[in-house]
Amino acid sequence: MVHLMSPSILAIVLVVVVGFLWSYIHSRLTGAKKQPPGPRALPVIGHLHLLGNLPHQTLAHLAKKYGALMSLKLGSEPTIVVSSPEAAELILKTHDAIFATRPKLISTDYIYYGGKAVSFTPYGSYWRNVRKLCNMHLLGASKVESFAPIRRENLEMLIGSLRKSVAESEVVDLTLTLSQLLENITYKMVLGRNKDDEFDIMRLVAEGSVLAGAFNISDYVPYLRPLDLQGLERRLKAFSQEMDKLLEKILNEHDQEDGKAETRRNMNFIDTLVSLMNQPMNPNDEASYLVDRTNIKGMLMDMVLGAFETSATSVVWIFSELLRHPRVMKCVQEELESVIGMKRMVEETDLTKLNYLDMVIKETYRLHPVGPLLLPRESMEDIEIDRYHISKKTRIIVNTWAMGRDPKVWSSNVNEFLPERFASAEIDLKGHQFQLLPFGSGQRRCAGMQLGLTTVRLITAQLVHCFNWELPYGILPSDLDMTEKSGLAVPKANHLLAIPTSYRIFS
Repeated sequence: MVHLMSPSILAIVLVVVVGFLWSYIHSRLTGAKKQPPGPRALPVIGHLHLLGNLPHQTLAHLAKKYGALMSLKLGSEPTIVVSSPEAAELILKTHDAIFATRPKLISTDYIYYGGKAVSFTPYGSYWRNVRKLCNMHLLGASKVESFAPIRRENLEMLIGSLRKSVAESEVVDLTLTLSQLLENITYKMVLGRNKDDEFDIMRLVAEGSVLAGAFNISDYVPYLRPLDLQGLERRLKAFSQEMDKLLEKILNEHDQEDGKAETRRNMNFIDTLVSLMNQPMNPNDEASYLVDRTNIKGMLMDMVLGAFETSATSVVWIFSELLRHPRVMKCVQEELESVIGMKRMVEETDLTKLNYLDMVIKETYRLHPVGPLLLPRESMEDIEIDRYHISKKTRIIVNTWAMGRDPKVWSSNVNEFLPERFASAEIDLKGHQFQLLPFGSGQRRCAGMQLGLTTVRLITAQLVHCFNWELPYGILPSDLDMTEKSGLAVPKANHLLAIPTSYRIFS
């Protein structure tokens, strides 16, 4: 008796067969040139089955066997994984111009308006123009400084709330508390308004972050895209429609203000962008692009995701390590007492004097980079690197998590949280040295680095200076759970709980 296949099963079988044939033909055509070493790939899916729930950890383990430049085949996409400072320098500095573009991802089209923002935009004249606009009008030092009153106001409100927690011996959910703080700051800084139910953009941002960080098999096996096997594209479409509706409503509000925003002393991001509407991004560039509503919405998504999630995740990891290491917490407090005194709170002008705090933040980023796999790059032409051939349109993944835990770079105590390792090392956070790359390096380094670092340093310093902290429920520092959770940023899997035990400032 003959049973006919259903159309959907037949389609999948055909896709697998075609994929297998293409993989075989492609390997025969490119096999003559020496590729970086890597594990044996399966037909069609390549090495996708090896990635696991936390790809940065899996790839770090594989790199120990196959080397700092490792070849993978993620579906139909040739990929090189970079896992050492020396290899990262070759990619991000020596040959930065070859690897300065981004691969096209399905989520980018929906979340960032077809790559109209900065982070995921392909390399070219549009990217140069929009990055220059952001650096000049949104993320420059003067703009970051202009938001100091917003950060201070929200921190003061948080300090007042935590003082009540001290009086009542309350356990504080620091993950939730810090997220709410960054949410309030982001609302005011980006949108110029307080959080309210009508414009609950952060609920959508949380969904966008999950979708942007989700592994979408259709990005790697494109002929599976029509099937949308994971349902991600349906979710992306729904997200895009709801977010666009909300952003249009916010922009319409600004339109009705009839230019009044331009007279404000400190314009927020949306004020600034609306004031540039229909103007050239760079009048001196031959390929001049006008600022339109789509550009503005794409840049707003970039700013909101960058300003909120990465900063909140960073501070939670820093506080987790401080609670695990009371000695280090005490050293930070002693520095604050020495530099600031105990009669006032920390000001942003104090931050450059806090050297030990800076070492703590560096050490946290070494062990817990918020983006352990830097945003992917793509080669724009064929190139030979370290005797290996890398073909045009090869994806590049830089594993900063692996580099931060390499004993050849950081010595045998690589798994210890030891801020003092940075006491004499000339290693900054700007990507000039390649042992530590939390914000990337080269042309595609994170444009919001200064804004993010200012926020992270201030919040950490303020909370450590104002309060003593301890773990609840008799949890020992050594028992604090440090499990990671996958996402665009990699946060702690479980919320961080702590008790502020005393208020330390005496005015």
